[in-house]
Amino acid sequence: MLKLRHILFLSALVLSSYSSVLAQSYSESALVFSRFRPGGSARVQALGGAQVGLGGDYSSAFLNPAGLGKFNRSEISITPAIGSFNTDATFTGGASNSESVSKFQIPGLAFVFHTPSHREGSAFTSGAFAITFNRTNDFNRSTTYAADKYDGSIIDYFIDQATGNTTSQFDENGFNYNTPVGLAYYNFLFGPANTLDPSYPADEYFTDVQTPPDIRETIETKGASNQWNISYGANFLDKFYIGGGIGLGSLRYKSRKVYGETFSGNEFFDNLSLEENLDIKGTTVNATLGALVRPVDFFQVGVAYTTPTYISVTEVYDASMSTRWKNFDYYGDGKEILNDESAQTDFVTSEYNMTVPSKLAAGVAFISQYGFLTGDVEVTNLSKIKYTSDTRGVDFSQDNDDIRAAYKQTVNYRIGAEGRYSIFRVRAGYGIMANTNNRNFGLNNQITTLTAGFGVRVENFFADFALVRSSGDKLMYYPYTTYDSEGNAYGPAVSIKNTSTVGMITVGVSF
Repeated sequence: MLKLRHILFLSALVLSSYSSVLAQSYSESALVFSRFRPGGSARVQALGGAQVGLGGDYSSAFLNPAGLGKFNRSEISITPAIGSFNTDATFTGGASNSESVSKFQIPGLAFVFHTPSHREGSAFTSGAFAITFNRTNDFNRSTTYAADKYDGSIIDYFIDQATGNTTSQFDENGFNYNTPVGLAYYNFLFGPANTLDPSYPADEYFTDVQTPPDIRETIETKGASNQWNISYGANFLDKFYIGGGIGLGSLRYKSRKVYGETFSGNEFFDNLSLEENLDIKGTTVNATLGALVRPVDFFQVGVAYTTPTYISVTEVYDASMSTRWKNFDYYGDGKEILNDESAQTDFVTSEYNMTVPSKLAAGVAFISQYGFLTGDVEVTNLSKIKYTSDTRGVDFSQDNDDIRAAYKQTVNYRIGAEGRYSIFRVRAGYGIMANTNNRNFGLNNQITTLTAGFGVRVENFFADFALVRSSGDKLMYYPYTTYDSEGNAYGPAVSIKNTSTVGMITVGVSF
């Protein structure tokens, strides 16, 4: 398996994964697929996602199955939503560009079947079996940035990557055959220095293109991760609840990146365009166990444990590059006249596995006839994300070492409140997904969420609405990075700010 992804993910474009550096390795992509949103109904979303100590909602199947034991009726519900995902990108010292993507989705479905006890004198009061669907991540984003007369070029990056190895690296079995570096070589953007002078080393390279370019890049990502939960919660004397469930999920991520440079005023070269496509599909599995205790009528406390999530991934990568020359005699002997050139990679398929570490969550709820206040604390350690592969010769040791060095244990917080009057409900919430980066990196990818909503509940019908707004700190995205003669890194830098606003409604019937 080749690690071909010149730039795999723009983590900033993922709702649940605001990263401070563009991913060029599997350690950054691991973060994208392992920061799950709480998910659930509009009721729970309006509470900031807090649910572990509350129960009585289909979201319990995902967060704390013991909460299903609080159902006293069966229920069917659906949650449609419309999300707006906004990105502001600013090239350092340049103008900013804003883009927004809106998408209709159905992030929740639920079937809850209540089973009362028919045994007199039994401590078992009732139970509830649930089949639920939750969207746990949304990858729909679009970002564009541009800069004029940048003092540098991605060609510098290509040369930097090629230097130190002969042109055999671009042969069919060479390590740079199916890469953007190889595409640049076959588009004549750079070549071996010994074509200029045979006395030059065979592992050094040069370029004929020297003019500062105008840069423009567009990045589009699509897809989502979803999870079906099959769970059961049991109620003992309306005081103690236990539950468990299996989570079966799917992962789909597609990205398309088009990076271009235009060399205005260059006498023999006009522009280059690099397009990269990545298609990732995966399946996930985990299990959740939970307990909920109500020692007194106005107070509840819950705890839940989610096992490590196992993800089986298949990814397909391809790239193409085109260049426009101005009738340029490359070798100066009339044998290679360049005009419109192009090259493309094969479709390269890679298969591997990823294990996301377990989560431990605890929650409390203070309940009265006028409403309630609830809060959750969730602990996980993303430094324990691990890659493996069944493909012979594939070794993820370095990637796993990078993950251990980059990430740390985190504590996430969620709090929410509901006020009640007759059949009406009003709600508000707040949540923090903590910074996952090790302090040595000086980066912050914390995500803050503000929520609000309202609902109506009558005997056999309910409807809840929620508005969820999430934002992260500004981050820096580097399209490419290369090094000067003294080993100092340099390259273009783009500041990116992401926000998302999702409106959803859950409607259901009980029986």
